[in-house]
Formats: sequence, C-alpha cells, structure tokens
Amino acid sequence: MTSFTDIVFLSHGGGPLPLLGDPAHAELVASLTQLASELPRPDAILLVSAHWEETEPTLTSGARPGLIYDYYGFPPESYQIEYPCPGAPALAQQVQQALHSAGLPCRLDDNRGFDHGMFVPLKLMYPGADIPCVQLSLASHLDAGFHLAMGQALRALKGQRLLVIGSGFSFHNMHEFFTERPEANDKNRAFEHWLTQTCTDPALTEEERKDRLVHWEQAPYARFCHPREEHLLPLHLCYGLAGRACDQHLSLTILHKQAGLFCWFGDTGH
Repeated sequence: MTSFTDIVFLSHGGGPLPLLGDPAHAELVASLTQLASELPRPDAILLVSAHWEETEPTLTSGARPGLIYDYYGFPPESYQIEYPCPGAPALAQQVQQALHSAGLPCRLDDNRGFDHGMFVPLKLMYPGADIPCVQLSLASHLDAGFHLAMGQALRALKGQRLLVIGSGFSFHNMHEFFTERPEANDKNRAFEHWLTQTCTDPALTEEERKDRLVHWEQAPYARFCHPREEHLLPLHLCYGLAGRACDQHLSLTILHKQAGLFCWFGDTGH
C-alpha cells in the first residue's frame, strides 16, 4: 500500500436518513463528521458502494456525474439532495489500468451518476462537494476472494493523496433493523465481535485474516446478519488494499443495531 492512501470502511446507514436528522443515525453522523476533520484532506476519493453491481467492475468516468436517488418511500426533500462534486476521469483510468494490470476486468461508464452509498456519507464528511470523486462498482458474482484481489490491485495507484472508502454496512438484515428482538441483537453482536476481531487483532497473521474474510460465511450468524453479502464486500476491498490490521475501529449503534467503522491510515496521516 502506498503511504498516501487512507482507507475507511463505513456503515452508511439507511437510505438518506443520515441527512434527514434521524435520531437512529446520530452516532453515525457525529462519527463521520469527526473522522473527516481528522483525516488529511485527500486530493481525490475513490468509493466502492454496496449499491452498484455490474457483471465486471465498473467505474464512473464522467467529469460531472449526477446523483441517483436509489431509494423509495422517503420524504420529498430526499429527492432534492445535491452533491455536485466533480468526477475524476483521469483517476478512473488509473484505477482501470491497475485492475487490468492485475488481470482483473474493469470498464468505464461516463454516464452513470453517484448513488446514495456515495453521496450520503460524503455529504456528511465533505459537505463542500469540492473533492473529485470516482465510484467503483462491485462485481455481481459477489465473490469474496475476487473483491480482496481488487483491493490488492489498487496498491499500484500512485501520485496523489487518495481516500479510499468502502461504503456498506457491517450488519444488513433489512427486516431486523425494524425489530429489537433480543435474540436478533445477540446474533448481531456475535457477528460484530467476530468481524472486529478479524479486522483488528494483531495476533492474526495476514494469511489468517484473509482466510477469515474469504470464508466469512463461517462466522457466527453470518447469513443472519448478511442474507446477501453486497454490504459486507466493500470491506474486503478495503482490507485487500491495506493488507494489515486496521488502525482504528468504531462501534456504532445505527438503526438500533451494532455496526462498525474500520480505518487504515496512510504513513503520512495519523
């Protein structure tokens, strides 16, 4: 990993709710705001969102991507949110080349906009919308090892201070967000404990850490917490890029469930 890269996996909350003053997102809003104030200002941001899947990894390559309001049933103001940050076509090409050089497929899309997995957390972290951004999709086969390899390929990026964000959710059972059943909360905490140990324990070798993430379904209550894994896989890309235990972990209560935020800081950062 290059010394100028800061890496953050964040649990991005429910749709636009973090921007609407929802009390169940107060910890997330405070944590993202604080984190952005502590990180060195990046030259550009590369974000992989749980809300975009393609048959092969795809990058936004337009100069001025619009927004995609990919949520339903929220108040009218939810569909008037603005985040007019510039795109970064040159960075998109560099990321594509890094993936191609590692033998991984990747294509550019100069028409696609930014979904809420991107603009919601970035509006909290960098409300000025003045940092160039590129969004990267997941691969729709959702293979854990493949997304780790994507992260490893990104180690080839050089030349600017980059913030790489994996925007997902460490717990993502939609039905259970709206219940507070004690057994559901116990399962949530058990998986979070496993995930936190996996990402933070310095006693684990990197082969052990990688193996745990590749075989994440073997974790306690894995499929209860992630009936479908798209919200977990941005973490795999983050770890693939970092290749080591994270530097900081925050445990937050979001939508009545425990969720995590994991950070790896570049050598010239913290």
